[in-house]
Amino acid sequence: MVLQGEPIPRAIAARLAEALADTPAVLIHGPRQCGKTTLAREYCEPRGYPYISFDDEDRRRAALGDPVGWVAALPKKCILDEVQRVPEIFPSLKAIIDRDRAFGRFVLTGSANIFAVPRLSESLAGRMEVLRLHPLAQCEMERAKSRFLDRAFRANFPSGVSERLGENLAERIVAGGFPAAVLRGAPTRRAHWYREYVHTQIQRDVRDFTKLRSLGSLPKLLEAVALKTANITNIEELAAPFELTRQTIHEYLGVLEQIFLVERIPAWHRNRLSRLVKRPKLHICDTGVGCALLRLDAARLQRDSNQYGSMLETFVVQELRRQAGWRDSPIEFSHFRDRDDFEVDLVLEESRASLVGVEIKAAASIVDRDFRGLRKLRSLAGSSWICGVVLYDGGATVRMDTDLFAVPIRQLWE
Repeated sequence: MVLQGEPIPRAIAARLAEALADTPAVLIHGPRQCGKTTLAREYCEPRGYPYISFDDEDRRRAALGDPVGWVAALPKKCILDEVQRVPEIFPSLKAIIDRDRAFGRFVLTGSANIFAVPRLSESLAGRMEVLRLHPLAQCEMERAKSRFLDRAFRANFPSGVSERLGENLAERIVAGGFPAAVLRGAPTRRAHWYREYVHTQIQRDVRDFTKLRSLGSLPKLLEAVALKTANITNIEELAAPFELTRQTIHEYLGVLEQIFLVERIPAWHRNRLSRLVKRPKLHICDTGVGCALLRLDAARLQRDSNQYGSMLETFVVQELRRQAGWRDSPIEFSHFRDRDDFEVDLVLEESRASLVGVEIKAAASIVDRDFRGLRKLRSLAGSSWICGVVLYDGGATVRMDTDLFAVPIRQLWE
């Protein structure tokens, strides 16, 4: 991984430039410490955008005390950081944009998903473009341009041989993608950063917007999610250690999703296909966070084959999520499973017209049975099917069928 030297360029910067050229406001949202503020300031401050942060308590209180007057006094264009802490200003931002719809007026950043709060998302509907920033993708760390998604949706993976990752793959999984963590040289220092990060998130950001009275179970629930990452969501299993109701667990998961610590990947289905399992899969937001919570270093992770397989799946899902974030065409993510135990870890759909299945294996070799779920998905997808890919920690890219490929995991970022 290339982590030293100049700051790591963010691939989504080009989309930020495009949005500012034709939209009054742009929201960059994602988890804290993923690089939102750095991206906004590095791109916008040289272009005349002053920076205003609502992590400053005096400024936050002033905006809450008189949101109309405070917004009216803003510069013609500016960066407003951590806007989820002052939801009261959104109607005033809407009003000021409606009076002057000049492009590129406001760059907002948020560490909570404001679209989980309907009144906030409706305030700037049609006036704001939303960019989701994730932690660093592997290809960003390598300062490389990944072609994996382009090749997948063209069913074009050239045959070739490369070196398998081996131990380096486990090291990448444990390191995760949060910039402040990956730049720490020692694995123990990275793990410490991740654990402190989770504590800060729950103690500060959650309290800003949730009505839940007791947050004491949230850290343990997040640890339980890390343990079960890449598994079908089982509310009863998650609730059992806490003696909490199903409804409370649902609410807690919703809170963790809202601050981007947890993600649920929906099940792929067609209405006529009644034998499909329709429960979502649960993923931790970043494998660095998950491994730190479970006290797993690279060696321990490799020794635990079940946990390694689950973390690897989440690692690949999050890597593709990050790469999809800067593409022009949106990609929908889902998983496939039916009641006959056919499954595919990840289903990618572009404009609902093109579908790619991705199966993820920790092994260094593949067998024909590894394509079993992809062949079943192909039979159900119809004309939208493009190809199926088994990602594995091997050294060869091989076409197994006209539209089925075995591809080394390292091809995700090389």
